[in-house]
Amino acid sequence: MLLDPLQSRDLLAHALHNRYAVLAANADSPAAIGDCLEAALHCDAPIIIETSLWQLEGASFGRGDPVLGLARYLADLAVLAGSPRFARIPVILHTDHIKGPKLRPTLAAAIEGIPVTLAGGCSHLTASTLSVDASDLSAETNIETLKWLASRAEASHRPVTFEMEDAVDDDYTSLDTANRLVGGVESAHPGTIHLWAPALGTHHGLTQGGRAFDPDLAHRHVENLRRLTGRDIGLALHGTSGLDEKSLLRGVQAGVIKVNWSSELLHLRAQAGLDYFTTRVASVQPGHGAWKETVMDNGLQRHLGAACLPAITARIRLLGAENQAGRFLESVSR
Repeated sequence: MLLDPLQSRDLLAHALHNRYAVLAANADSPAAIGDCLEAALHCDAPIIIETSLWQLEGASFGRGDPVLGLARYLADLAVLAGSPRFARIPVILHTDHIKGPKLRPTLAAAIEGIPVTLAGGCSHLTASTLSVDASDLSAETNIETLKWLASRAEASHRPVTFEMEDAVDDDYTSLDTANRLVGGVESAHPGTIHLWAPALGTHHGLTQGGRAFDPDLAHRHVENLRRLTGRDIGLALHGTSGLDEKSLLRGVQAGVIKVNWSSELLHLRAQAGLDYFTTRVASVQPGHGAWKETVMDNGLQRHLGAACLPAITARIRLLGAENQAGRFLESVSR
């Protein structure tokens, strides 16, 4: 089931109070979305599906138009997540890495709803949770952008659930910086931020930075947010591909509840694709008995899924999210 912004807050609170993290997989194709849902189903785990600007504009979705891409992404995910097969799996659609001149119009559409007409009826598709890529923003612009989006949500009478981030590849985020950024939004639009992504020593991509991951700082941020806002807010951890398991587990125990995972998954799918074609050179030639089975997309996607599913399920289990889907749904039905 695809969660709305208010249901998403409930899931994030459930993760924090039960000390597990939800895998946030950056899925860049319909097949990758399906593989992530299959892994979540296998583990009875909630999952976050993330999409970034380059995916929304890509050939699989928007073909250059990020709002059209978001509509197609949401429609595909809503159909899958709402099907009987996945109806008991809580799914969050999160916007990730959207920046530049397309940031505001794309995220405003994600809040206000993108009209999609099917069979004579019209539905407005909205994202579950949103973040603003802060990598190129000053603190003031970061704050003002979230406040502008919150105002658009209020004007359209739509709830919004934000993840706010600092420039996560830079240094370590101090508690003073957290107070300035989160407090700057909270003072004008209280209750909209339910995830905080500080810089804790991790880096995007499969490269290692010069600073070590600091789970103790993560714990201090969680405690500081409780004092600042009067409520519990968990942390989002960016750049976790290649992070060792011990550090990741310590982060979860400190209050990390959303773990972004992109580069490693992309690498797995790329390697599996390379393997598929290099071991089937003869089969892709017209006239071969297995030619059509080999060159049709389904053959490739089955191979990619078989290669990636074990890694996705292992990551979900590492974060302690296995069997948490049913427990979450039971908790909100009481």
